[in-house]
Amino acid sequence: MFPKLETDRLILREITYDDVERVFACFSNQEVIRHYGQDPLQKIDQARGFIDFFAKSFEEKKGMRWGIEIKGEKGLIGTIGFNAWSPKHKRAEIGYEIHPDYWRKGYMAEAVEKILSYGSDTLGLTRIGAVVFLENEASNNLLTKMGFKQEGILKNYMYQNGEAYDTFVYGYLPQK
Repeated sequence: MFPKLETDRLILREITYDDVERVFACFSNQEVIRHYGQDPLQKIDQARGFIDFFAKSFEEKKGMRWGIEIKGEKGLIGTIGFNAWSPKHKRAEIGYEIHPDYWRKGYMAEAVEKILSYGSDTLGLTRIGAVVFLENEASNNLLTKMGFKQEGILKNYMYQNGEAYDTFVYGYLPQK
């Protein structure tokens, strides 16, 4: 059973086919994916493929991806979750995105805080990593604010539009 989480303003829930249009709206938006290491989605079927991938990843205990919804409103504003989840090694990487209509309102900080505590308290994670394009100031600032420590730079680590980019690597070690 996929865990449903709540914050003061948000519901973090399983992503279903009912969310396909909102998933497409995020991942087809050039502003959203410009620091994501992937090309924008071109067809709605690709968003269904993302939803299938999220479900399979959870089923195989390789990742968890929540849809972010504002309480009292219908429809996702973004997604957040753990990639490269290794229950054996008690680690995962955090990933997230939010539609530009909802930028700079504190929603992502609220969602990150919630899944960090869930990862630590419920999943028993002792390390949560993140990989972020050097140019992604908003995400770099958010992770630092949330207690992540910059651990280094990965040279030519991700490609966007056929061009190699360096990324920062971050680590978050929950306090027990």
